[in-house]
Amino acid sequence: MTSRERVLLAIGHQEADRIPIHDSPWGTTEARWHREGLPDDQSSTSFFGYEFRGIWPNNSLLLPTETLEDREEYAVTKTGDGNVWRNWKGRTSTPELLDFTITTRQVWEEHKPRMVMDESRVDWENGLSGCREASEQGLFYYFGCGPGFTKVCNMVGPDRLLMAMVDDPEWVGDMILTDAQVCVDCAEEMMARGFVFDAGWVFDDLGYKHKGFFSVDLYRKLIMPGHKLICDCFKARGLPMLLHSCGYCEEYIPLIIEAGFDVLQPLEVKAGMDLVRLKKEWGDRLAFMGGIDVRAMAHPDPTVIEREIAEKIPPAKADGGYIYHSDHSVPDNVSFDQYRRVMDLVAQYGQY
Repeated sequence: MTSRERVLLAIGHQEADRIPIHDSPWGTTEARWHREGLPDDQSSTSFFGYEFRGIWPNNSLLLPTETLEDREEYAVTKTGDGNVWRNWKGRTSTPELLDFTITTRQVWEEHKPRMVMDESRVDWENGLSGCREASEQGLFYYFGCGPGFTKVCNMVGPDRLLMAMVDDPEWVGDMILTDAQVCVDCAEEMMARGFVFDAGWVFDDLGYKHKGFFSVDLYRKLIMPGHKLICDCFKARGLPMLLHSCGYCEEYIPLIIEAGFDVLQPLEVKAGMDLVRLKKEWGDRLAFMGGIDVRAMAHPDPTVIEREIAEKIPPAKADGGYIYHSDHSVPDNVSFDQYRRVMDLVAQYGQY
């Protein structure tokens, strides 16, 4: 059975030979694992047999990018959306947002004409080659994009966006729908020119600990239309849709399903997402990917991670509908030996 077949069965709520596996180690985690035994000529993706591959078009404003500061500890860069952020070197963290180009609705209107399909948004040569290679290897190949709350939050700033969702919702809705349309236009052009996708995957963080960033009503009015626009594009072609949302997003699940998503990932445990409860309540309408607590992976007592996997994977995999992934991404406090143990346990408990 190929990875593609295995993943599609899981999304379709059918049992395969085993659960599919995928994960997202940090770059600093990967570097640690190479020091601890991961072969130099292999990535974690190839060594552990992750079954997803994908491509992301550039859905930014296409403004000039530049490095404003480059120091030993960090770098300050200006992105294609005109925001300035600081990224630390030698460790993985969320970038610190420092400044923004898009600060008012008027400034947005001046830059909005840049948000159209453009040849430069896609790495055509390498992308098509990667697509063909994934197909030949039987891997699950997705179209990835990040329109929605997170993208606009990074573009205009979290305080400005959250205030505008109440004070100027038309502006927020316009930014989200414009961005989503660029993603749809990219996807359609890519499929017309030879890309073959198994799914679309939207990345949009909707919550923090035990609460969403905004009300369910605001999701319905402002965020959901953009999500649905992309879902409709892929569903019209019979392709499933995945949603990545860090943090707590359970309150949005009915609308996530209505928008057209088939899979929710990564089910962040420390934020309050409970894989077993979600499977019990929504497993007939939504497949799940993730939910394995990375804190348990790093725990010095090996029985902690075994209990985590033994208690979650059997009920999650019943009747299909589950794909293994960590509950966020794998941080660099997880050793190579600890993670190999995780994969051994997933193989043990993930068999049908």
